[in-house]
Amino acid sequence: LIFVEVALMREMPDAIATVLDGHRSDDDAPPTTAVFYSISNCQDGLKGISFGNFLLKQVVEDLAKDVSSLRTFVTLSPVPSFARWVDRALASGSDIPISSADREALSRLRDPRWVEDATKDAPGAEEIRSALMGLAAYYFLVARSSDDRPVDQVARFHLGNGARLERLNWLADTSEKGLREAHGLMVNYRYDLAEIERN
Repeated sequence: LIFVEVALMREMPDAIATVLDGHRSDDDAPPTTAVFYSISNCQDGLKGISFGNFLLKQVVEDLAKDVSSLRTFVTLSPVPSFARWVDRALASGSDIPISSADREALSRLRDPRWVEDATKDAPGAEEIRSALMGLAAYYFLVARSSDDRPVDQVARFHLGNGARLERLNWLADTSEKGLREAHGLMVNYRYDLAEIERN
């Protein structure tokens, strides 16, 4: 019903290109990190149906048994509603605290070439990064839906499965879709077997 795509790596990735790159080092060092980068429901009729709180806990346990060198289990997850949320946050009347300097920096997002400047560390790139990452921290740690859950649906899934938010990754997905939906942001959620049930 559901399949999970996993990359076996030696460190937690901060960009999707690293995960999808087919070239791996030729040395024989065993992988230490399992990276869940795609979780897909194969049946359209089952969209929206929960498959329990411990879906990935079972996958983590199975992988830990099969590949003894694995110590770290993380995702590299999209943030599909972040750009829309940023637009609403910048709209007049929003109660989300944004400084005038951050507003000025974020106004550059209207220019589709902003990402080229950001990847080259052009003037103003650090201001955009700082403003977006600050809003991302607010989005994940403070913003809540009307039922007092995280506003991000991917966060709700992983946190509900016992993960913890591990790291926000700047310009982790610079594809057209990644920029349109999340201004390039991706997130690592960590599944620690000792903490999953408590979380």
